[in-house]
Amino acid sequence: MTCNELVELVTEYLEGALPDSERRRFERHLKECPNCVTYLEQMRLAVRALGGLSQDSLSPEARDQLMSAFQDWKR
Repeated sequence: MTCNELVELVTEYLEGALPDSERRRFERHLKECPNCVTYLEQMRLAVRALGGLSQDSLSPEARDQLMSAFQDWKR
């Protein structure tokens, strides 16, 4: 697994939604890549920090800024 593949799968991994074979590949990569271990921990921290937010807790301006920032993230 490459680092880019891991980034694409990190949400599914954190949600426990990866098939066993993909999860094993993901975890093998983590054993060999300290940068991806750091990335995974950053994602865990972000989920903890932001996971409790609801759409209603954001001002319309903040919501618009976030939507704009992430609009093209996969391109």
